[in-house]
Amino acid sequence: MENLLQKKITRFRAYQLGSAGSSFSYYDGSHFTLIEARLTDVNRPRVKEEMKACGITTISCLHITSWDSDHCAQADIEEILKTWTPAKIEYPGYEPHSDTGKGCLKIIQAYKTRQQQKKVIKVDPPYIDSLDKSTSWGYKNILYWPKKIDNKCLNNNSTVKFFRTGSFNVLSLGDLESAEIASYFKIRKTLNNETDIMILAHHGANNGFTTKNLLKRINPRVTLCSSSFDNNFEHPKEEIRNLLYELQIPVFTTKTGDIIIESVEPHTKKYSVCNLISNSTKVSIKKEFVSRKSHFLENSDRASAHYDKETNPFKRFH
Repeated sequence: MENLLQKKITRFRAYQLGSAGSSFSYYDGSHFTLIEARLTDVNRPRVKEEMKACGITTISCLHITSWDSDHCAQADIEEILKTWTPAKIEYPGYEPHSDTGKGCLKIIQAYKTRQQQKKVIKVDPPYIDSLDKSTSWGYKNILYWPKKIDNKCLNNNSTVKFFRTGSFNVLSLGDLESAEIASYFKIRKTLNNETDIMILAHHGANNGFTTKNLLKRINPRVTLCSSSFDNNFEHPKEEIRNLLYELQIPVFTTKTGDIIIESVEPHTKKYSVCNLISNSTKVSIKKEFVSRKSHFLENSDRASAHYDKETNPFKRFH
């Protein structure tokens, strides 16, 4: 049942790109999602390595949070679509303003025309409003944003998705900047109760979104930041690092190498977080954590009672 504890072999990986940008993947035992359309000489062999570890040869979903070139590049998305033919694409719901973004959108539209059996979804406010309401504590992904389009700050149109189909949950925040949007997330009970891994918004920028209050409310067990080896933008910013240190929330970055998070046998509770050394399989840091939803879902009576009396007004992704 959806609301009962399930054995889920789960893997998440944050890839070092060798340049500015982001690349992640989430595997729940059957479906492999590639997050962001970036592929470089550095992460390409690692993505292949990860897919092999998961025992899959195609991508279930390509999820893109932003039209910015560090999230979606034309040559990269062309290679991804040709090589791994994703069954589904979720692309940003706002109109791209850059030539790169416009080029990526044309490539996606051409893919939709060629591969008519594939799902190609524009994640915009009407699409999110069309989805069913979701419930707490379970294995359904949730799309939270964009609920409205911001024409002044395109970063605030980033797609926000809560990956919950595995044994641990990952919150992807794109490049959000707005304090108003952060306030919306502060009162989302599912995020507050169930977030294990939080990908820092806008690579850990100190832009008003990631505040002490937000971090205390969501209370992630682990935070991640995608940054290049040179880290020209100094991500995550010192102010964000200080907040995380004060709240005793660990932060891992791709500056030093890939980050691999995987469930631990019996794949219902514990997961390990490994920060690898650049261009190596050697581990520089490894820690274990317990999935937040396992505490609740392991008690089936408690879970059933909760479902009977509480439903949260969030939109569910199918």
